[in-house]
Amino acid sequence: MAEQIVIALFLGLVEGLTEFIPVSSTGHLILIGHFLGFDEAATFDVLIQLGAILAILLVYFNRLVQIAKALPVSVKARHFVLAVLFGFLPAAVIGAIAHDFIKTVLFDSPKVICISLILGGIVLLVIDRIPFKPKYTSAYEYSWPMAIKIGFFQCLAMIPGTSRSGSTIVGALLLGADKRSAAEFSFFLAMPTMAGAFALDLWKSRHDLSMDQGLLIVIGFFTAFISALFVVRALLDFVSRRGYAPFAWWRIAIGVLGLIGLYTVG
Repeated sequence: MAEQIVIALFLGLVEGLTEFIPVSSTGHLILIGHFLGFDEAATFDVLIQLGAILAILLVYFNRLVQIAKALPVSVKARHFVLAVLFGFLPAAVIGAIAHDFIKTVLFDSPKVICISLILGGIVLLVIDRIPFKPKYTSAYEYSWPMAIKIGFFQCLAMIPGTSRSGSTIVGALLLGADKRSAAEFSFFLAMPTMAGAFALDLWKSRHDLSMDQGLLIVIGFFTAFISALFVVRALLDFVSRRGYAPFAWWRIAIGVLGLIGLYTVG
C-alpha cells in the first residue's frame, strides 16, 4: 500500500502540473501508470481532476464573483457565460454518448497516446510559428459561434494524448484569438468540462471504488490541487513570453520515449 500511496502522490503532482498546459495530463498519467503497473490510472486520472478544478476556481474566484454579480445588469457578462456554456456543450453531448468507448478502448492503448503526443506536438509547433493576426485579444469577446467551434476542437481531447487545453488553444488560435486569450478561455472552458467529466466518471465508477482506491484518489486530489495552483498562476505570462513551442517539444520527447519504452520494456 505504501508503494501505491507514493505513486498516487506522484500522479497527483503530474496531473496538477500538466492539466492546464497543452501536453495532455491524461496521456502522461496513463503512460506513467502503464510503466509503473498502476492499473487504476484511467479512472484515477479523471477523479483527481477535481483537485485541478478547485485550483482554477480558487485562482479565478474573484473574477468569477465579479462575473456573477454583473450577470443581471451586464450584457457582456451574460454573453461571456453563454459563450463558455456553448463551448462546453459539444463535449457534454459527445462525452456522455461515447464515455464507455473512450474509457475501455482509447484509454487502454499506450501506443495511441504516444502517437497522439507526437502528432499534437508537431501541430503545436506549426501553429506556434504561424504569424497570425488575431481578431480577439480578450476571452470575454469571443462570439458564440466561435465558442461552439472551440468546443468541437475540445472534443479531440477525448483521444488520450491529444490534450484538452491544447485542442482548445489551437482551435482558438485558428479562429482568430491571440495566445493569451486562447489560454484564458481554455481555463474557463475547463471548469464545466472537467466538472462534468468528474461527475460522470464518479457515477459510472461508483460501484467499483474500494476504500483503498478512495484513499489513493484523495491523496492524488490534494497533490493535484497544490501543483495546479502554481501552473494556473504562471501559465498566461509564460505563454505571452514564450509561446507554445516548449510544450510542443516536451510532447514530442515524451511520445518518442514512450514508444521506445513500449517496444523495449513492454
